[in-house]
Amino acid sequence: MFKKLIAVSAICLSVGLSSAAPVFAKDLPDFTELAEKQGAAVVNISVTQIAQTGPTGGSPFQGMPDDEALNEFFRRFGIPGFPGGQGGQGGQPPGYKSQSLGSGFILSSDGYILTNAHVVREADEVIVKLNDKREFKAKIIGADRRTDVALLKIEATGLPKVAIGNPEQLKVGEWVVAIGSPFGLESTLTAGVVSAKGRALPQENFVPFIQTDVAINPGNSGGPLFNLKGEVVGINSQIYSRTGGYMGLSFSIPIDVAIEVSNQLKASGRVARGWLGIGIQEITKDLAESFGMKNTSGALVAGIEKGSPAEKGGLEAGDVVLKFDGKPVTTSSDLPRIVGATKPGKQVAVEVLRKGSSKLLNITLGEMPVDKDEVAVTPQPNAKPESNRLGLTLRELTPQQRRSLNGRNGLLVVDAQGPAAQAGIRRGDLVLGFNNTEVQTLEQFGKQINAVPAGKTVALLVQRGDNTLYVPVKIGK
Repeated sequence: MFKKLIAVSAICLSVGLSSAAPVFAKDLPDFTELAEKQGAAVVNISVTQIAQTGPTGGSPFQGMPDDEALNEFFRRFGIPGFPGGQGGQGGQPPGYKSQSLGSGFILSSDGYILTNAHVVREADEVIVKLNDKREFKAKIIGADRRTDVALLKIEATGLPKVAIGNPEQLKVGEWVVAIGSPFGLESTLTAGVVSAKGRALPQENFVPFIQTDVAINPGNSGGPLFNLKGEVVGINSQIYSRTGGYMGLSFSIPIDVAIEVSNQLKASGRVARGWLGIGIQEITKDLAESFGMKNTSGALVAGIEKGSPAEKGGLEAGDVVLKFDGKPVTTSSDLPRIVGATKPGKQVAVEVLRKGSSKLLNITLGEMPVDKDEVAVTPQPNAKPESNRLGLTLRELTPQQRRSLNGRNGLLVVDAQGPAAQAGIRRGDLVLGFNNTEVQTLEQFGKQINAVPAGKTVALLVQRGDNTLYVPVKIGK
């Protein structure tokens, strides 16, 4: 009986496919031309990190083989004890090299490349491999953790570049294509449809993600999302997964958001965002009823930081922000994106609902403070920093960066070569102390170094993220 049922089912399935196949095949898009024309502008990115810590003895990942795909996944989601994750270098000995892979795409023919910030996070070396197999060492122009966008530069000209599309014109159900290097398999094309737009994700307040069902896996990060015109509409950034692999939910950064970030990174090495200084929450039906509102639109102000632009502008806890700078605030997740995209120092009109009545406020935005674990490398016009005897190129901190250190002084590492690089100091680190003496200015630090004989070792107090440690460095000639 069982065999007969199988036979009948097989016949029915065969008949169904036979009658429907011509119509279905006709409706499917042809991706061959897109792959041929756009594949050359997609690159493979290989990142090397050198562990500087000694064995921890407590990592659950000790002894595991170095796997690019696993490294990329664990680096993205910050799994403790894995290279690039929270908790060090997985108990590996000092000097251990971990490698991970990602994707990117060429933004301009002179070598500017877009990828994800998490792909190049804490990288000691970034190698870009082109579609024609040429390889280049890339310089990180800047990386923005909040949007997960990074801008790289390679020394090459006449490169194929992508065309930029308009994510606003994307429609749910529209076909889209990803090209990248999942699990290190270069130039892999996958296709799907747009599942949703403007998707807000936890802890990701500044990106209205494009959700798709395009197959995205470790190694795809930083690669382009194309529409059927062959235009880039997004950067593939995240997946929802319980296993680490593709489960049908992929999220891409809209390309207009990425381009705005990359323009700022190219100009100054950092991203300046507007800042109000408020805490907000979603408006539920119960809250809307208690406030006498007809719907749940807007962002409820739950708290205001003392001395913030919001406090100075007259915003109060309990206000419901309905419009900001002329833009409607439909949900609470809209407000951080709109405020962050507004230029600091600009005076904006803010429409709020206060005790059942509409009120218009004029607020001058401040600049969003730098994250504790993110100090931007900020090039200064006409400045010509020079490398010192340690191989360090340093700059003094801005007032805002000092505020992020609670007023402490320090020097920002713009570049690390020679003895400093060999000791494990990286671009973006902060040098806080020199042989138990607090670092005050660039001039003072230079005098301290010059007073030490060649071949002697000095101890630098270095901060990276939330961690500080003394790093011994031998003075060069």
